[in-house]
Amino acid sequence: MPAGQRASRPGTDALRAPDRLRLYEQLAARLLDYVEVTGLRVGDRLPSERDLADALKVSRASVRQATVALEVRGTLEVRHGDGIYLTSLPNDSNHLMELMTQRHRLPAILEAREALETHLAALAAARRTEIDLGAMDRALDVMAADIDSGGFGDEGDRLFHEAVTRAAQSPLLADFMAALAVPISETRRSSLGEPGRPPRSLRAHHQILEAIRRGDAPGARQAMRRHVNMVADIGLLRWSAAQQDGKHTG
Repeated sequence: MPAGQRASRPGTDALRAPDRLRLYEQLAARLLDYVEVTGLRVGDRLPSERDLADALKVSRASVRQATVALEVRGTLEVRHGDGIYLTSLPNDSNHLMELMTQRHRLPAILEAREALETHLAALAAARRTEIDLGAMDRALDVMAADIDSGGFGDEGDRLFHEAVTRAAQSPLLADFMAALAVPISETRRSSLGEPGRPPRSLRAHHQILEAIRRGDAPGARQAMRRHVNMVADIGLLRWSAAQQDGKHTG
């Protein structure tokens, strides 16, 4: 090869950037495409979870994560024992407004959860009875059984936090928690719909319980704070942060 002559190199046209979407986000996008292509209308039922999994060549658990993500966004409704229903069209302006509203209020809900539930956990560690501990144990058994069967453990999660609130023996704080029950359920569904989140959440609940069982108020407060921070790591808020970053750098 003559001096100074460089060997030709192949072009980079065949390369593509790695897909940064998580699997459940890719599946959610496919489902939205399916809704548009098939012309489904609000109130129509989608194919079963099993049929969707077969068509998409993925596990039913992956489909369930995608449908939960779309349920959180207000696009689908999963009726246990009945099916998956379309509740708003992907380009529905009302859906977009609901999504924006939820996106903006979630941080406030999570802030309230941290303030209330960390204190409730500390009080529970100081005031819990054996009956309270038994209720927390049973709640986590319910959560574990649901996760083992492919669910998200949301009912056991709810029962656990209710047991912690009762153990704190603070009627006024319990009233505050009751007033926030619906918004808190939104953060619970959003969090448990994240891939791999249910078993992580179960472990976090066990850490809270063990601190309460020991009577370790600071430890219970810290364990609950870690749990609420994990709940805050959800796709809707990551999307919101990405949107804000795009505005600042655009």
